[in-house]
Amino acid sequence: MKHNDILAAMISPLCSWYEKNKRVLPWRENRDPYRVWVSEIMLQQTRVEAALPYYLRFLEALPTVEALAEAPMEQLLKLWEGLGYYSRVKNMQKAAITVVEQYGGAFPADRKLLSGLSGIGEYTAGAIASIAFNLPEPAVDGNVLRVVARLTDDDTDIMLPAFKKEVQAELAEVYPLASDCGDLTQAIMELGALICIPGGVPKCDICPLAHLCIARKEGREQALPVRNVKKDKKLLKRTVFVMEYEGKLALTKRPETGVLAGMWEFPTVEGHISLKKTDEVLCAMGECESVSKLTTHRHVFTHLIWDMQCFYVVPKKKSEDFFWVTPEELEKSIALPSAMQPFFQAFLEQKQS
Repeated sequence: MKHNDILAAMISPLCSWYEKNKRVLPWRENRDPYRVWVSEIMLQQTRVEAALPYYLRFLEALPTVEALAEAPMEQLLKLWEGLGYYSRVKNMQKAAITVVEQYGGAFPADRKLLSGLSGIGEYTAGAIASIAFNLPEPAVDGNVLRVVARLTDDDTDIMLPAFKKEVQAELAEVYPLASDCGDLTQAIMELGALICIPGGVPKCDICPLAHLCIARKEGREQALPVRNVKKDKKLLKRTVFVMEYEGKLALTKRPETGVLAGMWEFPTVEGHISLKKTDEVLCAMGECESVSKLTTHRHVFTHLIWDMQCFYVVPKKKSEDFFWVTPEELEKSIALPSAMQPFFQAFLEQKQS
């Protein structure tokens, strides 16, 4: 069997399985392009269970593309707080503004035009095109690559761009055979999420495509897919200061480029410093009444790890170099990155003890 023959043969049993077994999810209630788009962006590098409350909160606050286009940035960041990858929501607003200004508030039913919107790559463009507009455009992500690699018993490294391009081209040839392209897109992803799972034993005994799967016939389903081992992440040591003066906490804004671009964080210096040396480091921030250890936290980014220690600092005066907010303001209206959240929680716990 050629790849295309297997991929064509999978459509009917896969879509039938999906219709009977698909999870009930809020973004599947209808195929409004805006709702589909928001869900796809949120689900990038985020589990479905984790994304659900964020999706519902986001749609309640910003139910239309126009509302997103007009929303204050601080509101967007607060709605996104905890999801990470804040550049995604910044790009979403840029795309929303384009949709409103250039397309009259209606997403274009065209893959190329969709991929021209800020933050929408090949996968997301395919997902919106097929799910929202029923266009024969595949959306190829890790789930799809894994399913296809096992179905076809292909031991090519799925991280290679050439493999992804090949899979997308092969699926594009068979997508016109589907009666509902949106269902096909979601069915492949659902199979990868629930049955043909990563990092574990695939559930071949209940897979609707077991009879087609060459890897299963060859006993290689657990050996696939092949993917290169990720390089070790770069480790950076940092020292964080939770500074409180008269009931307000000091914040600084990160640079507009790089990790957590433009986000608020507690005052931080590179490296780990000892408690004895905090006076030397803090002298530039003003004299201190007291300094004490608060907690430690290691935060993992895609290509980077921050190994952080934190001190609680009570300065003698309020430095104008910082933006000062109450804990209540920080909880309700200011987005604090996940990397900083453990220090804020440790501060609150200390206050309650």
